[in-house]
Amino acid sequence: MQKIFQVGSKTFVLDQDKAEAAFAAKKVINGRETMCFNLLPLKYQWAYDLYRKMKANHWEPEDIPMGKDIEQWRDEKTVSDVERWIIRMGIGYFSAAEGIVGDNIQHVVRELVTAPELKLVLGRHAHEENIHADSLLYMIASLGINPHECEAMFEDVPTIVRKNEFVTRVSKSLRREIDLTQPENKKLLAKNIFVFGQCMEGTQFYGLFGMVLSLYRQNKFPGIGQMFRYTLRDESNHIEVFRNLFMDLIEENREIWTTEFKEELRALMAEAVHLEKEFIRDCLPVNAVGLAVEEFVTYIDYIADRRLEGVGLAPLAPGVKNPLPWLAEMMDIKKEQNFFEGRVTEYQKASSLNVAHDDDL
Repeated sequence: MQKIFQVGSKTFVLDQDKAEAAFAAKKVINGRETMCFNLLPLKYQWAYDLYRKMKANHWEPEDIPMGKDIEQWRDEKTVSDVERWIIRMGIGYFSAAEGIVGDNIQHVVRELVTAPELKLVLGRHAHEENIHADSLLYMIASLGINPHECEAMFEDVPTIVRKNEFVTRVSKSLRREIDLTQPENKKLLAKNIFVFGQCMEGTQFYGLFGMVLSLYRQNKFPGIGQMFRYTLRDESNHIEVFRNLFMDLIEENREIWTTEFKEELRALMAEAVHLEKEFIRDCLPVNAVGLAVEEFVTYIDYIADRRLEGVGLAPLAPGVKNPLPWLAEMMDIKKEQNFFEGRVTEYQKASSLNVAHDDDL
């Protein structure tokens, strides 16, 4: 079927059948190769919808005031050693982890998928990881923490090292020329998307999220807590991006969805849960400041099973209940004033932390 446009003395013929064939050739992997970043017509509508949602949630770390956090950090009576250690572990771990996620998106997953709308949402995903990494630098600079301490933490704290090695080994397996027509290589990509989306961002990030937000509920470190809330909102979208990408990859390549592969993925989640529980016990060596280690350990079992069920896999700890129901409420920031509507009066630029105003003199 052809459509003809007559414009002056020129005739243009558009081949609709050819265009429809190009649309049908859109796939997660092994799709139509083109140098044109032509989003339309959209085949993966969810990717574009999530891209727009993520873009609407944009935030900048420097627009969140850190004055109260700095005051509390310096006051030996206001903040305990345990609370300071939780913040140090949070900054130490995430300053490495956010970069690992962003690098994997940019240099592995985004390079292997072929549909432009998938590349679009993954580009936004990677950009948000940059914002998260930047927010950690902002926290470090504001509190006056020696940045070498942070590097030492993700190099020298064994539970952080093991968590990072768990995900980087999956990423390294795809950093080469790879034939994605082969079922085993398709499994490698599916495993990567599962580990980074459901195991790492979806499960292993949540222990520290919960601890930092517990402090935030007690009016401790409000600036850091707010940045973690925005980060957690972003992570919810990231988990959904990778869940949808995983499900579409499986749907288009059903031959890899074997019983053996399903059990391999469940075993990876079990490993992720074990590593996270060890890490939680390092973050909170003793029950203190209203925080109980076992509640966070149980929460990891709960959240891991939600991730497994979300991609059609059997849970590891059936029937476990959520011990931290308030965390879901902390994630729901839709009812608050629009972030940018409140910037002028409620948010203080980072540069103003070090500048005396006329009314302060």
